[in-house]
Amino acid sequence: MASIDFQGFILQNRARINRYLNTALWLFIATGPAIALGVYAGIFPHTDYLTCLNISILVTILSGAHLILVKCKPYSPITSVFALTALDAIMVYMVLGHVNIHITWFLVPFLSILYCDKRLYFYALTMNYAFMLGCTWAASSYYVGLHPHYGTEQAYFFNTVGGYTIETLIMAVSGYLAVKIVGDYFEGLFQQQAIIEDKEENEQEKMHVLASMAEIYDNVNLISFVDNTEVSLRDPSQQKFGIDMQRQTHTAMNQRIKKRVMPDHLEDFLAFTNITTVRERMRHKKVISADFIDVVSGWFRAQYIAVEEGADGMPDVVIYTTRNVDDEKKRVERLVRLSMTDELTRLYNRRSFVDALAKLREGEMDDDLVMFSIDVNGLKVVNDTKGHAAGDELIKGAAECMVLSIGQAGKVYRTGGDEFMAIVHTREPWRVRDEIQRKAGEWSGVYSDEVTLAIGYASRADNPGASVDDLEHMADASMYAEKDRFYREAGIDRRWASFGLDNGSDGSVAT
Repeated sequence: MASIDFQGFILQNRARINRYLNTALWLFIATGPAIALGVYAGIFPHTDYLTCLNISILVTILSGAHLILVKCKPYSPITSVFALTALDAIMVYMVLGHVNIHITWFLVPFLSILYCDKRLYFYALTMNYAFMLGCTWAASSYYVGLHPHYGTEQAYFFNTVGGYTIETLIMAVSGYLAVKIVGDYFEGLFQQQAIIEDKEENEQEKMHVLASMAEIYDNVNLISFVDNTEVSLRDPSQQKFGIDMQRQTHTAMNQRIKKRVMPDHLEDFLAFTNITTVRERMRHKKVISADFIDVVSGWFRAQYIAVEEGADGMPDVVIYTTRNVDDEKKRVERLVRLSMTDELTRLYNRRSFVDALAKLREGEMDDDLVMFSIDVNGLKVVNDTKGHAAGDELIKGAAECMVLSIGQAGKVYRTGGDEFMAIVHTREPWRVRDEIQRKAGEWSGVYSDEVTLAIGYASRADNPGASVDDLEHMADASMYAEKDRFYREAGIDRRWASFGLDNGSDGSVAT
């Protein structure tokens, strides 16, 4: 059922009182027969049967007319004015008909208070006073005849009207206060009702949003720091559980979740979900979140969202949620991995190598750090004579030899077409170099039977004062020296080799 405001209540109340007064008017039809019985019994010696009949006819006409107004204009003040005037008219006719029934003139103003409308009340009071004056003057000769001690009609009139006037003034003040008090009371109730409904509507909207959130998240708890309670929004019963802020550091939900958190994440998880510090950590913040690993389902995100905030900037009500983000994490990790790895060899790429150098510059290098610079010999010749598929095979073969040789001791980076760098932790760099050369000597592919590598290195142990950039340059210089030695021993002029040609020992140029 839709709620109404105060003005709507006044209108509905007016229609209701109009119906009640119409019923009362119809009941007044019985007044004529009742008075006729009084005439027959001698109770009303100055009233005749015609007056009784006229009263019933008058009431019937007025009741019927008012019923039409009630049906057509139930909320109109005209309908109310008609009812009040009809009641006055009945009383006027009874007074002029000398029906000796002492009904107070103030019945009509008193009934008008039910409308809770100051305008209708003062209308009823004014009309009632006017009718009262007219009837008193018209009936003064009749009552002077009954009570000779008044002397004259004027004396009776002023004596009677004086009392009526005082009563009218009292009725005016008391009735006005009654209408005002009742009206203010109901208006206040409706204002309070409006506030309550607005709050309920806001709460319903919040609960609707929270219910929607509950479908997105694995766990959703509403935590109130006002009454220190928590309630799971996924629980249909919405049962509240108390939080003892003096002895309890974690909510019931987190007590359950922590049993599945990866051991090396548990300490951070307990610190993040410590309920005694959440409010302070969320001061002037809408959201705080952190990611942890569930031993069964993988990565999940725990999040506190401020719903209501106090004047001090700390939340009074928060939503605590958890949501599985394992797929998201894997996608991110895959993108990061793709951005940091070489597509052909699956080694780390040059960007990753630059980042590694930056970290080494910021930190302190270990004494066993060794920088390797490695280059594939004769790659251009293979590309030009056997095709790029053969060249790619050679690069991948070289990468395989490096990775298998270095293993967990370091990382290998492809920094150019046939250029590689490796950052390795070893006290015996020559053994690593020899192992790479050994595996390269054993390698064979579909297009090529062998791969030869020029390998240079520079160690921190041999160059204690060198920076990471110095080690890189030394490793490059060592690699180029090794490459020159390889070409000299093979009898290849690097000037021709750079164009993909082989200068034979007899001076002829071989392709």
